[in-house]
Amino acid sequence: MRAARKASQPWADKTAMNRGQVLYRVAELMEGRRDQFAAEGAAAEGIRDDRARDLVGRSIDRWVWYAGWADKIAQVLGSSNPVAAPYFNFTIPEPTGVVGIVAPETSSLLGLVSRLAPPLVTGNATVVLASETRPLPAVTLTEVLATSDVPGGVINLLTGLRRELVPVLAGHVDVDGIDAWGVPDDIRTEIETVAADHVKRISRRPRGVLDARFDWTDDRAAERPEWIAAFLEMKTVWHPIGV
Repeated sequence: MRAARKASQPWADKTAMNRGQVLYRVAELMEGRRDQFAAEGAAAEGIRDDRARDLVGRSIDRWVWYAGWADKIAQVLGSSNPVAAPYFNFTIPEPTGVVGIVAPETSSLLGLVSRLAPPLVTGNATVVLASETRPLPAVTLTEVLATSDVPGGVINLLTGLRRELVPVLAGHVDVDGIDAWGVPDDIRTEIETVAADHVKRISRRPRGVLDARFDWTDDRAAERPEWIAAFLEMKTVWHPIGV
């Protein structure tokens, strides 16, 4: 957690274009390990080789898609606000800080990428809890990240038992937000209560959506700017006109 906290501000201070370039480089390195990711995904999820290769290709494409938002999301969410006074008034999105991510359980790579990339593009540091039963593709992703240009501490990946680690993640004072997508349904209320003690921002699965049944290959469902906005704070700035 300390590594994520230390890395969060320098990562947020990078230009949006630079963050996009860094994340695009991760996709290039994933391309170089396509065969390894496919083999591990096939073994982890019990699927055919051609299906595993398709999921790896979609994971790389999704990483690129989110990387492209790095220098665009501020234009979409930010605004110049009309006010009845001699001031310029701007609303600017800023990263939340350190985001804890409970990755999807059944989609070991594509689901992980789909939840990890959105908070990263805007400058958040992350602490990620990988799939409990299918962690190997996530571990391989850390090897890719270690040889990429992502600064140390920006992405911190953990493997282990969710019922032991999620409460610690939710209750830690250095974590500013929680992506609770992969939290088991029977402990979601408990986790959200623990997180509320430290006033954390929480992103939940939509009501009625089951982690095990969500179709991560559906681009319309899984490529959503709203997931980027979930861990942004809106700052409004007033500046006198003529000064």
